[in-house]
Amino acid sequence: MRKLLLYLIIITTGIVFIARLFYLQIYNTSYASLSEDNAIKVIYDYPQRGAIYDRDGKLLVTNQPSYDVMVIPRELKPFDTLEFCSILNITKEKLKKRLKKARVYSPRVPSIVIPQLTKDEYAYLQEKMRKFDGFYIQKRSLREYQTTGAANVLGYIGEVNDALIRKDPYYLSGDLIGIGGVEKQYEKELRGIKGVKRIQKDRFNRDIGPYKNGKFDTLPVNGKDLTLTLDSKLQAYGQKLMENKRGGIVVLEPASGEILALVTAPTYKPELLVGRKRSPNFTKLVYDTIGKPLYDRGLKGEYPPGSPFKTINALIGLQENVIDVKEGISCRMGYYYGKNGRKLGCHSHRSPLSMIPGIANSCNAYFATVYRRIIEKYDTPQKGIDTWREHVQSFGLGNYLGYDLPTGKRGKVPTSEYYNKIYQYPTYKWYATATLSNSIGQGEVIATPIQLANMTAAIANRGFYYTPHIIKNVNGKPIENENYTTPKVTTIDKEHFEPVIEGMHQVYTQGTALSLQVEGIEICGKTGTAENFTKINGKRTQLTDHSVFIAFAPKDNPKIAIAVFIENGYWGSRYAGKIASLMIEKHINGTISRTDLEKWLLTHSLEEEYAKQYSGEPFKINQ
Repeated sequence: MRKLLLYLIIITTGIVFIARLFYLQIYNTSYASLSEDNAIKVIYDYPQRGAIYDRDGKLLVTNQPSYDVMVIPRELKPFDTLEFCSILNITKEKLKKRLKKARVYSPRVPSIVIPQLTKDEYAYLQEKMRKFDGFYIQKRSLREYQTTGAANVLGYIGEVNDALIRKDPYYLSGDLIGIGGVEKQYEKELRGIKGVKRIQKDRFNRDIGPYKNGKFDTLPVNGKDLTLTLDSKLQAYGQKLMENKRGGIVVLEPASGEILALVTAPTYKPELLVGRKRSPNFTKLVYDTIGKPLYDRGLKGEYPPGSPFKTINALIGLQENVIDVKEGISCRMGYYYGKNGRKLGCHSHRSPLSMIPGIANSCNAYFATVYRRIIEKYDTPQKGIDTWREHVQSFGLGNYLGYDLPTGKRGKVPTSEYYNKIYQYPTYKWYATATLSNSIGQGEVIATPIQLANMTAAIANRGFYYTPHIIKNVNGKPIENENYTTPKVTTIDKEHFEPVIEGMHQVYTQGTALSLQVEGIEICGKTGTAENFTKINGKRTQLTDHSVFIAFAPKDNPKIAIAVFIENGYWGSRYAGKIASLMIEKHINGTISRTDLEKWLLTHSLEEEYAKQYSGEPFKINQ
């Protein structure tokens, strides 16, 4: 029995050992993988990032070579740190800090030590790299800009952070990624695919050739080239006109939704965020909290739309059948309402006015009447507001438009719940007159310049629009995105657009933009003056009004729709209207005949106006 027990113990022990060996050597490959990791060096071959062109094929962004000093911590051997630091122009303390960070990241995976060497630095260091085991030079590509503008559209590239490396295994320490604009939105198309080489090492950690004769090696695949909808000449002209001003210009092609120009001011030159100078330059731009050059006012600036919004109220009034085109409404320098005779002021013009001259002369009394009728058509103001809101939103206001740029704001179109909360309903009742400022775009409605441009395109198209987009084709192939090729239809019937468009045409022929006409081009537009408030030392202060303008041209078969918003620009035709007329002429004719408008804009600055917030000077309109 004892012999049998002994045999049983020996057999059981043998089975356990065999099972463990089977598990370690066959079933569990982790140790084999670890051994392979130690014996194989992986080298990445980075592809060329895709180039970026404008709509006419002009090269905007290409590549230039860059060289990073990389380290594999476990391969480091004692070296002359003073010589190494002297070559790279880095302090010994900073080198130690970066090597420590590399070890924490991974002893076996490469980490960046010095990014983006110049060609001269690379040539000098390359001769001495044999002295520094564990270090090597990784070739990459940096961006090279063939344009000084459109930084907000193009974006830039920068080094990936640790959070992104953990999130996406494609990226490694030192890799570059698109940040902002087209670079971010189309990162996967632009970046390409890294090539991989695996080098076999012997037990002395020496390279002995390709692993398995290069069977698993891959070649890099270059990134795809992008063609944008942007007209770089129009973009550059818009930036020129916006010098010493703040605001945004958005130009669309109504027939397609293509973005022709997207100007924000102030801005910066894209070359500032390239290479090792990117970090200090970026810091300067971030800390410019007055001009905010990194803030894209065309996409993110939220403002009261002002009088251009009257066109929407006119269309809703016609659709809701509360007004007809011919009905005249009197104006006594404003609209009077309420028990106490409150007044919504208006400028001097003939009276009464019907819809077309009401638009041309921007009569506040006319549109206050129309708006009030829209709301009061329904049993409750809540139902009236929500019906009105549904119409407004059908023009793309109050929502993200779905364009292909990675930034933006949704604006605001108020709901009945919003007003119920403000007026503490049902404890207190509120009526149409409580929201009357919405009639002239000065109430709770907030819009971005791109939303106003999209609204203008919908009017130009007589009731539909295409989602604005910046991409035209990828590697020469047109986009196949239904979001950009399927029209979005408004809630307004097509026949209601003609009188509103004629009113916008008369803005130029006999209305508030009479002085801005361009010979040979039928322009339809709408001036706007938006009140401007901010807090100064905790007190709500009214600043100089914003200048707003929307337009499209020609009247029939329109080729351009534009929205211009100039902060503290006084009134619609003073700054924004002049810029819009010049941009339209530049796009349609290619030349400028209204050199008087151009000269005026180039010699007038609003910098003193912006300084008043800090100097304490009064906000007074100086004509």
